[in-house]
Amino acid sequence: MQRDLSSNKKHSFKIQARKLALHFLLGIHFLGSLAYAAYPDKPVKFVVSFAPGGPVDIAARIVGARLSETLKQSVIIDNKAGAGGNVAAQLIAKAPSDGYTFLLTSSAYAVNPSLYGEKAGYNPSKDFIPVIVIATQPNVVSVNDKVPAKNLADLKMMVTKEKMAYSSPGTGTTPHLTCENLFHVIWKSDVTHIPYRGAGPASIAVVGGETPIGCTAVAGIFQFHKQGKVRILGVSSTERLPELPEVPTLMELGYPQIQDYTWVAVFAPMGTSSEITQQMNSAIQKTLAEPETKEKLNAVGLIPVGGSMAQTSSYISSELKRWNKIVIDTKAKPE
Repeated sequence: MQRDLSSNKKHSFKIQARKLALHFLLGIHFLGSLAYAAYPDKPVKFVVSFAPGGPVDIAARIVGARLSETLKQSVIIDNKAGAGGNVAAQLIAKAPSDGYTFLLTSSAYAVNPSLYGEKAGYNPSKDFIPVIVIATQPNVVSVNDKVPAKNLADLKMMVTKEKMAYSSPGTGTTPHLTCENLFHVIWKSDVTHIPYRGAGPASIAVVGGETPIGCTAVAGIFQFHKQGKVRILGVSSTERLPELPEVPTLMELGYPQIQDYTWVAVFAPMGTSSEITQQMNSAIQKTLAEPETKEKLNAVGLIPVGGSMAQTSSYISSELKRWNKIVIDTKAKPE
């Protein structure tokens, strides 16, 4: 009898212990749910990898303004330009993974590990979680309004006869590689590359005559073309842009191998919870779906993208492979 009582007591104790453990786990889950439900409870910072005035910065500010209303928190845009986007990437790779600091960068993110190797200072597969692609846009070849070239054929003749230079948003950016492919690989010319700290400064360089030629994404130079300060001679998209119907594609001009786009995307430091990254993805998707946001992005040549985190991860993975091949083919080197 005593043995049975003892056995019953042990059995009862085990049941009570299991109940307590279950309640404890449920309590943690409930508290965790409350924590994520309260996110964000302070301002969120987007560290932008290029200087103000370029497509990455423009997209960040358009989306950030609307996103703050969706999140009901301030969205801080912090420009950290340098080394073709590496400075910002290195900074965020070491940032706390608490969901309050994100990297907002361009396709240079996919180029730099191949171009710089370990000197890029980050590993895409180990340091970051792709959250969402905000927008994409083609690259363009432009010239200062005083340059006599009226079309790309004129420019080809000029660069084969005289020493010229072109500006880009930085070494390893997709506009840089687009023009390396065109000028050096295809044309076999000796155009000098002058990298700047973003599309804004690179565009200003063409407007001011510091460089006669510019290679940028369309958003950075769009307004100056409309004002007649520069002429866009070709665009790297598969079709003419509705906002620039007068500008031919490089495909039309006989360069079908050049179909390049610059994208703008958001990344979280590795270790950021899936609940937070998913919440940010959903919030940005909601922002991109708003007509006002679409209109503002389209007005500067940016095409809204969006998509799930799975789609984003797959796309970024394919871009890392694609740009690795282009870096090899163009024999691009850090400067």
